[in-house]
Amino acid sequence: MKFIALTSIGVENLLSDEIKEAGASVLKQSIGSIRFECDSLTAQRLCLTSRFATRIMLLFESSDEIKCKDSLYQFVKLQPWQEYFGPTQTFLVDFKGTNTQLKNTQFSALMVKDAVVDYFYDLYEKRPNIDKANPDVRIVARLNKEKLELYIDYSGPSLSRRGYRPHQGKAPIKEHVAAAVVKRSGWLNDIKQPLFDPCCGSGTLLIEAAMMALNIAPGLYRDKFAFESLPSFRAQKFKVLKQELKDAKRDVALHLIGHDIDKNVLQKARQNISQLPFEKYVKLQHSDANKLTRVANRQGVIVSNLPYGERLGETAELVSLYRNLGDGLKKHYGEWSLCLLGTETSLFSLLKIAKHKQYKLKNGPLDCLLNLYKLTQQQVAQSGKSSSLHYEQSTAFSNRLKKNKQALKSWLKTNDVDSYRLYDADIPEYNVAVDKYQDKVVVYEYAPPKTIDAETADKRLQDVIYLVSQTLDVDPHNVIVKQRRQQKGKNQYQSLSTKKESQVVNEYGAKFKVNLYDYLDTGLFLDHRLARRYLRENAKEKRVLNLFAYTGTASVQAALGGAKSVTTIDMSNTYLNWAKDNFKLNNLTSRRYYFEQADCLKWLEHARGEFDLIFLDPPTFSNSKRMAAEFDVQRDHIKLLSWVKKILSKEGTLLFSNNKRNFKIDEEGLLDLGLIAKNISESTLSPDFKRNKQIHNSWLITHA
Repeated sequence: MKFIALTSIGVENLLSDEIKEAGASVLKQSIGSIRFECDSLTAQRLCLTSRFATRIMLLFESSDEIKCKDSLYQFVKLQPWQEYFGPTQTFLVDFKGTNTQLKNTQFSALMVKDAVVDYFYDLYEKRPNIDKANPDVRIVARLNKEKLELYIDYSGPSLSRRGYRPHQGKAPIKEHVAAAVVKRSGWLNDIKQPLFDPCCGSGTLLIEAAMMALNIAPGLYRDKFAFESLPSFRAQKFKVLKQELKDAKRDVALHLIGHDIDKNVLQKARQNISQLPFEKYVKLQHSDANKLTRVANRQGVIVSNLPYGERLGETAELVSLYRNLGDGLKKHYGEWSLCLLGTETSLFSLLKIAKHKQYKLKNGPLDCLLNLYKLTQQQVAQSGKSSSLHYEQSTAFSNRLKKNKQALKSWLKTNDVDSYRLYDADIPEYNVAVDKYQDKVVVYEYAPPKTIDAETADKRLQDVIYLVSQTLDVDPHNVIVKQRRQQKGKNQYQSLSTKKESQVVNEYGAKFKVNLYDYLDTGLFLDHRLARRYLRENAKEKRVLNLFAYTGTASVQAALGGAKSVTTIDMSNTYLNWAKDNFKLNNLTSRRYYFEQADCLKWLEHARGEFDLIFLDPPTFSNSKRMAAEFDVQRDHIKLLSWVKKILSKEGTLLFSNNKRNFKIDEEGLLDLGLIAKNISESTLSPDFKRNKQIHNSWLITHA
């Protein structure tokens, strides 16, 4: 019988060796799969014992002449399906692959299903049913050009789901990948050595290591395999096989240690291990990998699936972790072997330890690197001596940050603000902006020039993150990193996360809610601080309109300034609700405060009434799905101002602002509208933005 075993990329060699050791003959090794042949009992043994396969399938039949739906239907209908299941059983078809005529996999799956059903009806006048949740038999069809291979799923759900883990931590390492890490680490050559995982999560690496060392077949914990539904299955023989594997279990004293900073995940690890026969050999402890201490008095092996950022904002925490982990390893684990799985070369380089071997593999959809290290006395001797920076010239960034902070000191003392910009691409090679929000810092990484390769940019960013934390004395957990890229076409700023963690900041007596994590922008445009103060100082007894209002911070300042009424308009319901929260924070309640969800361009076309003070800060470019048409502020600003003029009272003032670099206002077009403009850009830039004169443009516009 011919089979195919599937696995992750990078694990194929280990799986091939495992198949041979089980007594099967390997026919072909491909990316992510091994083809082999053996008898049914050997295949069942592999399902029970394989640590590296994710699925095993029986090759049913193949054809090189599947060109269209008719040839597909006829080929499938001619197969002896009664050898694998009957008309009273359920089945499911899993179809992948296309060719020039079979372009839709769902349609192709339907053709296979129809052929199988018609086969049984012709033979028994009964039709087997489809069961998408728990079928008796799963037919797998793979099409490549005109070649079709039909398989019967032999193992069932992924073999990496061992069945021993009812409690699973967040984003764990796949079990078969964990087994590969343990195998590559070399620990199995001497299982009396301590095995330590400083970021153990739900304990997968330690569990797999124990099961391998004690010769516990992982499949013994599964409830059922797919082959148990096949007519050829012999329950008694399978029972004997399982007992044989149970009897092969060894009992050897092990020294397994796991630490993790997350108490909840660690508790899940304890619950998982408590159900297993080697609980007494596993010691779990709540501990921070940033502060490593020695866990054993003899040499051993460290294995770990190092944390990776699910969202970009976690970059600072990762940079800190890898730096501190490298220092801790060199300080406390001389002569130990290390086997570390991670996702980024630039993060590994922060360890400052020379690897002696590297494997590339996948953990689920993630491209990973498995690095092997041996901590020699020479490397240990370098502990604390090597620079924490990738590039020594990065100190220039730190020096500029200190200089800017000192320059703002007197201004911050005399101004009631606690959120401000400290750095904005002052040094071209360090192309970031750094904003401080009380005890937190947001680092915006701008797109690097095309002449700078990605690895260099990553390393510079890591130096920036480290130096921001050190220079400003900010905990790395409070450094949030975001990427700011120019948005073109249909690309709009999207939510980055769902942390939903907000804080309240102060500005000239006003309180604003900001969210530093979930969106590219935080809810407060710091560069418009003086524009908002102007509105507050000039809003008394005036009818105020705030267009493209975002989170309504300008509306709040106008209301605090004693505006007769304030109308806040934005297309986003999320931002309008945020604006309402900002009003509540400042105890602003009045029937004359209006909030309207609308496309501002469309609203202006049909607007009625008059306003004495209008704040207009449109986007540079927009073609949001909810906007009526594509908008470009340079091209369309006169048309936009013609609409605003209709609702600007005779003695009214429009504060017009935008963030387009090199924007030029059309003065002739304004005069044709009967409007005049006074450029106040310089006076709306507070000291923290004086270094970037083009951060925004502002005009006071009135009737001529």
